[in-house]
Amino acid sequence: MERVHPAIFPKCLLLNGKEGSTIRGMKEYPEIPTEDLEKYSSAISLSDMEIFVFPELLYSLVLANIMSPRIWEWKNHDWFRKLDTMKPYKKIQRLKQFIIDHYEFNLDLDTWGLTTKEAEMKRFAPFMDEKTISQSNALFGYEGDKHYFELDIRKHFGLDKYTTHAIPFWKTETLEAMDAFKFKENYRAGAGECVSLSTLYAAALFVICDIPLEDIFLLATPLHSQNFVNVNDGLLTNNRRLVTKNMWFNGTDLTARAQRALRHEQVTIVANNTGFIHTVYPEATISPESFELFRSKLDAFTTTEITYEMLANFLRDRSEHQKCFQIKFMRHGAKQYLPVERAFAYEHGSPYKVSDKATCDKLLDQIDEYDFYTDPIPDRIQLDKLSDYLKNNPISHFDDDSMKGLAEKIDCTGDMNRKMSVIEGLVDFIHLDPELPDTQTKQFNGPGPIELKLGMAREEIIQYLKTIRNTHPVADLAFYASRDLAITDWQPFLKAAFERNPVCIQKTKEHSDDELFPLLENLPNESIYDGTRIAQPDEIWNFQRGDGLERAITLATIWRDRHPNDPIELTVTSNLSILKLGTKELRFESGKGLEKQLAL
Repeated sequence: MERVHPAIFPKCLLLNGKEGSTIRGMKEYPEIPTEDLEKYSSAISLSDMEIFVFPELLYSLVLANIMSPRIWEWKNHDWFRKLDTMKPYKKIQRLKQFIIDHYEFNLDLDTWGLTTKEAEMKRFAPFMDEKTISQSNALFGYEGDKHYFELDIRKHFGLDKYTTHAIPFWKTETLEAMDAFKFKENYRAGAGECVSLSTLYAAALFVICDIPLEDIFLLATPLHSQNFVNVNDGLLTNNRRLVTKNMWFNGTDLTARAQRALRHEQVTIVANNTGFIHTVYPEATISPESFELFRSKLDAFTTTEITYEMLANFLRDRSEHQKCFQIKFMRHGAKQYLPVERAFAYEHGSPYKVSDKATCDKLLDQIDEYDFYTDPIPDRIQLDKLSDYLKNNPISHFDDDSMKGLAEKIDCTGDMNRKMSVIEGLVDFIHLDPELPDTQTKQFNGPGPIELKLGMAREEIIQYLKTIRNTHPVADLAFYASRDLAITDWQPFLKAAFERNPVCIQKTKEHSDDELFPLLENLPNESIYDGTRIAQPDEIWNFQRGDGLERAITLATIWRDRHPNDPIELTVTSNLSILKLGTKELRFESGKGLEKQLAL
């Protein structure tokens, strides 16, 4: 029987000196260096702060979802019928609607319970100092760009509740855990937070839409996670939705929300199949060529020419500048002039838009004539005149002289400061320079790309990842993120179970020991994971179901918190899990087919 080594880890069932187990005489996984145990256990719990500290975990979750049988089942869904006849963007549009129909964006920070700043700082101290974490992670005091937080974004995310030492775990979900939200009260279907959705999108883009992994880049900021996909002019996945280049510049409220992270936050992690780059760590594993491709494509995505349409979209987005503009309209052969804010006010509820020259006149024709002036309105820029001028005199978004020259020449009276404010706002609108990790300070050194090819079957992918896991940490961590205890060391799983599953402990506090047993015994004997993959205790409690082995580990987790000095033994056979808690013995039927003996 394998026993805990209390000097190494007092609150977790650990294996003894055998680093790993053997199955039928064959070693199934690499040994875990002692210094990497925290990282490997974080691959199980996958909280946002763990991914920030251990950036390899971000892509490991993508690979875990690619290996999941659930995502391959989508291929047989009627919604994706004849997908192979569609162009890439059309495929992605179909995928977007499928995700919208089947998953909600989950903002509930209490789903996975609370921890404390002190506990997490202690965990991460060997890897990152407190000041760095506080400046870069929303749970540790980060407040980002002042403008961003003037939007009350902390309250929007519910972070304003956590102002003392208590903070939420804010865990990222695997595909299986996302699907299991349908079992949780008040959820209509699956659900997940932004990292869950971004990693799900990345996996599905490859498996379902045949987008090469090389063209899928994951971007993480302190408060958000999204993907940039190198298709056509580029597109962003943003929670459940997509943002194309045209949408990026349409000036709507929905787009403004989608832009928040890239406009007002530093991008802390960029990752793809070649590796990652992190704003804090000096070593980057991503291919330099791949990162430069991403940088150039993202720059092109967030930059556009100034046209009449862009001017109108700019004014829709930056409404504070509307009072500086007027729009000309011909009615019965006579010129009329309208304050542009009146035109935008009429857009609401109308199919016609100020920014669409083909329909703008129809919009203006709907507006009462008494709103118009017969002469140009003093101190207001004529939208058409400025558009025509810029068409013949393009300005550079990085050239101060050209901007000042434009301000001097535009047909509008008024002080220079007012005009410069408009021009600077316009330039900011048509070009965004996201704050990416600085490559000048990085040493690029990685294990090489993960070379999954389009057309590979799921079994081929799993076998390929097995062959490289000895030399590629991200591939190895993917098997831990997928929770397969048949081919992973149990230490990280049990460490995460005992240390980072507060919900099952908190929700059962009012029940006595004798009441506790039937709570777990009477749950449906049904795992949210297939085969030898295992759910964590809080997943068992949140979704109120679990295989016998999963329920036994959940009960052990609660018991360890209640009775830290009681011996706990767990015997796992192919169809039965026997849990001994002091003098009590409980038996759970199990269909996981695992065999193990553990003692605390």
